[in-house]
Amino acid sequence: MSVLRVTVWGTGNMGSTAIRSTVAFPGLRLAGVITSSEQKAGTDAAVFAGLPDPTGITATTDVDAALARCDAVAYMASGDIRPEEAVADIERCLRAGRHVVTPSLYSLYDPRSAPPEWRDRLTGAAEAGGATLLVSGVDPGWGNDALAVIAAGLCTRIRTIHCQEIFDYSTYNQPFAVRVSCGFGGPMDETPMMLLPSVPTMVWGGNIRLVGRGLGLDIDEITEEVERRPLEQSVDTVLGRFEKGTQGAFRLKVIGRSGGRERIVIDHITRIHASCAPDWPYPDQGDGDHRVIIDGDPQLTITTRADVPGGTRADGGNTTAANRLLGALHWLAEQPPGIYDGLDVPLQPTLPPHIEAQRWA
Repeated sequence: MSVLRVTVWGTGNMGSTAIRSTVAFPGLRLAGVITSSEQKAGTDAAVFAGLPDPTGITATTDVDAALARCDAVAYMASGDIRPEEAVADIERCLRAGRHVVTPSLYSLYDPRSAPPEWRDRLTGAAEAGGATLLVSGVDPGWGNDALAVIAAGLCTRIRTIHCQEIFDYSTYNQPFAVRVSCGFGGPMDETPMMLLPSVPTMVWGGNIRLVGRGLGLDIDEITEEVERRPLEQSVDTVLGRFEKGTQGAFRLKVIGRSGGRERIVIDHITRIHASCAPDWPYPDQGDGDHRVIIDGDPQLTITTRADVPGGTRADGGNTTAANRLLGALHWLAEQPPGIYDGLDVPLQPTLPPHIEAQRWA
């Protein structure tokens, strides 16, 4: 099995994480970095990733040149507010014959329920270029699709599967995500982007369908429940002050039902500060964790958390998302052209032993 040359598209939060992971991941070699910023062009990838030594790979705005030097693309540019542009970028990579992994398009986490026009465009591009595509992350992603299905395999009977994220955003230095998308610090009489009707189902509904399909369950209804809480006092975080009376926490549930019964629930308990909504569950330790809770035989709870030295728990979670995607590349490179999902691709990277052994620090 040859080493795969990977270009990372994007230099933001996820792009920087993917650069760091690509440099370290066995069987991969960083071949390029694509940026949309002329100011960042010419900067060594190590600067974006916080690596101690130069990589010799500098960022470029020349997409075609970067694609010519790689086998695969880790597409880490945002798709939240520019989905059409992200689809076009990914289509371009696939038509060029480059395998693509990305967390950027929530609607494609479950390709079968994705918008048909996107699915058809990207499937056609993959077939034209002889390439493959995986869209996944951590939450949505492995934390509430593959992990849930694996956990269910430890049970004889299943009544419900509850996938839960509990997170304190006080150390999360992402202004758009925190203040605009999540609405922290905003007025309680305005609904933020993430909590608008149908948006939660767009983001997490695919994971619910994936879990159902992986366990032989037909999901016939998906509903949403949202509860918001104001701050009882003003608080200070890495993003500055959040005033009393503004949104300080929300609890969001996306519920998959089958035959009228609640079966698969994705539940987010999110705060801007630990002082808000004290009656809601807290993480076992630190800023946050993910849980898969199965009401069945046995009653099973699996709690996961990820940390990176000097980073926040969000940085740790982003690293698991990047590694999940990068670890899938060798498997994807051996598959027929097309779009794959989080249940198609094994969690365990399919690397030969002599390459896998390089993972040991």
